[in-house]
Amino acid sequence: MRVIIDDLDRNAAAAVESRFDYAVAADGRYAPCQGCFGCWTKHPAECFMKDSLSQVCRIIGQADELVIVTKNLYGSYSADVKNVMDRAIGSSTPFSTYRDRQMHHTLRYGRHALRKVIVYGDITDAEKDTFRFTAERNAVNDGYDRSEVLFISDISELEDVL
Repeated sequence: MRVIIDDLDRNAAAAVESRFDYAVAADGRYAPCQGCFGCWTKHPAECFMKDSLSQVCRIIGQADELVIVTKNLYGSYSADVKNVMDRAIGSSTPFSTYRDRQMHHTLRYGRHALRKVIVYGDITDAEKDTFRFTAERNAVNDGYDRSEVLFISDISELEDVL
């Protein structure tokens, strides 16, 4: 299953989201993670907050390919995209295991093929380095076999990199 998380305006999003099996709009119309860890323990992979992200753990957990389209925010994800990622913590379990001689959470849904992050907007070389490092570590922690980070200066370039 191909999943996209994007913080694009709805006009731009409509043009790209149709290429995916499921689209998660990082539009800020949902509550931020409360840090209760209920999606880990009480009701696995389901958030108790009944909004558009209540099932995001399962959606992201079952994705073979996850594409994240985000505006650069000082070398990191936009606040809305980060909120979606925080709410998806239940795609792993609270238990730990070693993968590649590093400790990570046990994956609830198993390994995934590709995590691609497409960053748009102004970005310095130092911010690019920070973004690459963060995105790679996120991919390792979430069990992705491959990770890509692409930088585009304008949304009009998005069609070429999807």
